[in-house]
Amino acid sequence: MKQFAWLKAARSYVLPGVALAAGAATLAAGALPLPAFGELASRTIPILAFVLAMSLVTELVDEAGLFKVLTDRLAALGRGRVFSLWLLVVAVAAVSTVFLSLDTTAVLVTPVVVLLAVHARIPPLPFALTSIWLANTASLLLPVSNLTNLLAQDRLGLNALHFAGLVWGPALVGLLVPVMLLWLAFRRDLRGTYGPQPAHPVGDRVLLRAAAGTLLVLLPALVSGVPVQYPALAAAAVLLAVFVWRRPAVLRWSMVPWRPLMLTVGLFMLMEALHAHGLTDLLAGVAGAGDSLPALLQLAGLGTAAANAANNLPAYLALEPLAGSPARLAALLIGVNLGPLVSPWASLATLLWHERLRVLNVPIRWGGFALAGLVAVALTVPLAVLALWLASGMP
Repeated sequence: MKQFAWLKAARSYVLPGVALAAGAATLAAGALPLPAFGELASRTIPILAFVLAMSLVTELVDEAGLFKVLTDRLAALGRGRVFSLWLLVVAVAAVSTVFLSLDTTAVLVTPVVVLLAVHARIPPLPFALTSIWLANTASLLLPVSNLTNLLAQDRLGLNALHFAGLVWGPALVGLLVPVMLLWLAFRRDLRGTYGPQPAHPVGDRVLLRAAAGTLLVLLPALVSGVPVQYPALAAAAVLLAVFVWRRPAVLRWSMVPWRPLMLTVGLFMLMEALHAHGLTDLLAGVAGAGDSLPALLQLAGLGTAAANAANNLPAYLALEPLAGSPARLAALLIGVNLGPLVSPWASLATLLWHERLRVLNVPIRWGGFALAGLVAVALTVPLAVLALWLASGMP
């Protein structure tokens, strides 16, 4: 069994390893010029530091038991009504995505809400689908919500509040439209009541309080205007120190997000090399130009298609040079953030979500997932672009 576990773990590193090796090969072969690599490194190292730190924070907060306590609170606040419980799940998924990123929602919130449904004898699919749809569509409001947003923030030179001021309209659409569609699709499953749920015992109250206190300080710090990697790194350092003191045995190298980091670095280098060899000119003919509503719809649609064909991160990186204004960059974010609901590989969050569901023995039919996602995207993306256009006051 240990050999099979090792083989499975090794396979999970194949794609990230290939991406990283390919990126390194472009640099070694000169396809990625050194000046371009230097600019790429100066731009992306702070972002990668933030990704590393936030991954550690969320892993340690989970180890402290905060998400289990959250499960108990949700069950109690639902007061035995399934619909009320689902609305609480919507709120938790949205807040988690906005402040802690879509991957946190996919990895940590998904098992919380699915197990909550299973224990309450509620069909888990509405809760599971809510977590992944909102992991993607609620990831537009703040820079920390999505790696693509951090890249866009760096390009725009905006602080977190000004970034939110640019995208608040489409972000609201990205929350409300999917929630309404989910309710329409699962309204029968969301009726009825559930019984009292057993509470999870708290293993170490000192750790729990440290985790809760760290998050309470971290969340406002992420929108304070300070570069986000600094409060995230500080929070990770505090939690690591507390765990070294209280429970050093739970600390493990697997808490470091090796696969996402390898994949991200590799994709950064590959896309930069492609841009150095004419990718921008190649895409210019299909990306449109200008800030008119049709032009914004065209760019958002292209971002949506590229994300579902490949992945939202390379889709953003490929099209970013063609988003020459704040409105166009926001339209691109609409496509690559709100659009990855059709294919399993459209966002890393969806793949991580499916892995959690597989462990929990919750089956997913990808045909039905794609069809439902296509309907959601066809409604959400154009309405979000319209909200952007109206909020921007453009002719």
